[in-house]
Amino acid sequence: MTAINAIEVNHLTKKFGEKTVVDDISFNVRQGEVFGLLGPNGAGKTTTLRMMTTLLKADAGQVKIFGHDTVKEGRLARSMFGLTGQYASVDEDISARENLMIFSRLNGLSRQDAKQRTTELLSEFSLENSADKALKNFSGGMRRRLDLAVSLITRPTLIFLDEPTTGLDPRTRNQMWDTIRRLVKQGSTVVLTTQYLDEADQLADNLAIIDHGKVVKMGTPAELKQQIGGTKLNFTVSHTAQVAQAVKLLADQVTGTIQQVGQQLSMSLAQVTQLTQILATLKQAKINIDHLSVKEPSLDDVFMNLTIGKN
Repeated sequence: MTAINAIEVNHLTKKFGEKTVVDDISFNVRQGEVFGLLGPNGAGKTTTLRMMTTLLKADAGQVKIFGHDTVKEGRLARSMFGLTGQYASVDEDISARENLMIFSRLNGLSRQDAKQRTTELLSEFSLENSADKALKNFSGGMRRRLDLAVSLITRPTLIFLDEPTTGLDPRTRNQMWDTIRRLVKQGSTVVLTTQYLDEADQLADNLAIIDHGKVVKMGTPAELKQQIGGTKLNFTVSHTAQVAQAVKLLADQVTGTIQQVGQQLSMSLAQVTQLTQILATLKQAKINIDHLSVKEPSLDDVFMNLTIGKN
């Protein structure tokens, strides 16, 4: 039996006035994965997320959450996910413990269950020592952890995270990444919007890169990196007189053209294992090389390739 997708997005479109902010977007999110919506500021990520979570009405298209239409079965669909925004939706003047208790009660938990869930979440997000401090005294990282804790009160199987680590210091970002990994390990599905390439690379099983309201590419981080040319090999030929010979010898062994700047040669490898054969060929021809480097493509390369200068 085929597993139901956690989310199905079909031809989602949203305009604000004359401007089309989300333009006919379609994708599926599988159960148990981290799905990343990646794109520059203003690309349409958050607008897409707001439509998926019923906070914003789409002009066209359909979203299904575990098979349930978010328009026709809105209440049921909303009961199946938790949403964490870019800004905490909690009361500044009361404590983390009080906030969690209030939201637990609002979510239908009894007083005893609310107390137990609050204690669990304070522990899980390392907030026990600050549990009774007013939120206005919290750091940005502590507030973000509390916001995520609030969204997890009902243990949703689907969690939407809208730029969850924006503005956090590196240590707190890593803590949030560990929390997200733990949630997935426990069986949750996570949809993540981010403009941080390293975050998408670290966390996402699948990615949709959005630019100017359109999905410009989809795939796993590894697939996207491979599509823009694979591993890059760079080296310098020691003697100028041997550059042309090196280019000729290697032309049949590499993918695409060999780029030459003076004595420096750059080329793409379909597989890293090609490196051994290339070095053997050069050694056999007695061509000496220096400054050898092998660089795997990064999501930065993918992102620049797909979004910069595209209109």
